[in-house]
Amino acid sequence: MSLCERAASGSALLWPRVLLFGDSITQFSFQQGGWGALLADRLVRKCDVLNRGFSGYNTRWAKIILPRLIRKGPGMENPVAITIFFGANDSSLKDENPKQHVPLDEYSANLRDMVQYLRSVDVPRERVILITPPPLCEAAWEKECVLKGCKLNRLNSVVGEYANACLQVARDCGTDVLDLWSLMQKDSQDFSSYLSDGLHLSPMGNEFLFLHLCPLLDKKVSSLPWLLPYWKDVEEAKPELSLLGDGDY
Repeated sequence: MSLCERAASGSALLWPRVLLFGDSITQFSFQQGGWGALLADRLVRKCDVLNRGFSGYNTRWAKIILPRLIRKGPGMENPVAITIFFGANDSSLKDENPKQHVPLDEYSANLRDMVQYLRSVDVPRERVILITPPPLCEAAWEKECVLKGCKLNRLNSVVGEYANACLQVARDCGTDVLDLWSLMQKDSQDFSSYLSDGLHLSPMGNEFLFLHLCPLLDKKVSSLPWLLPYWKDVEEAKPELSLLGDGDY
């Protein structure tokens, strides 16, 4: 039997997955210096980091598409960790942005429903990290709105109500949570440098999120092995002895 045949007849190397589920702040996270790209680099050869960010989406739409992204499957097909990062669009003002706006009570219910759905497909709450929306810099975002021919359609105080609702859902459901809204405003600091346009993350904001998310994520993936051996550890005479094992090195 050839080496290729031996490899094909053996067990597939299962690559654990971390799934990032959210709106544009998640979709854009794989851009250079983005928090998702930083996570992918940190977890290389341990996990695949999958970007499932959808620009403009809210929890009403996210709840509908989640079953299309994750279904019940054997073992490692389910993510070892998942971030749920919505609220920046849900918290839009109803009068100014009715299409994206989701009432506060519904936002909370949608987050709960998503956590409950994940449990039903064998993704336990211990693998879930909720992330609150970041604070809104109203002056900067209003400039963006004016350029688009509309009025200011978000307020930081309202975003804070959605962030608090996200925290409450995490407490009720027993998931981890990253309170980005509060952390970026800690000690009344100027948070505008964390945002590129008042709403989305700047390079500094991406790094801030990455650094605060890592401790939560590490709890879920730190025990995972490095997949396949370091090159110096590969058996020189018969590399297949090293490379056709179970990958736990």
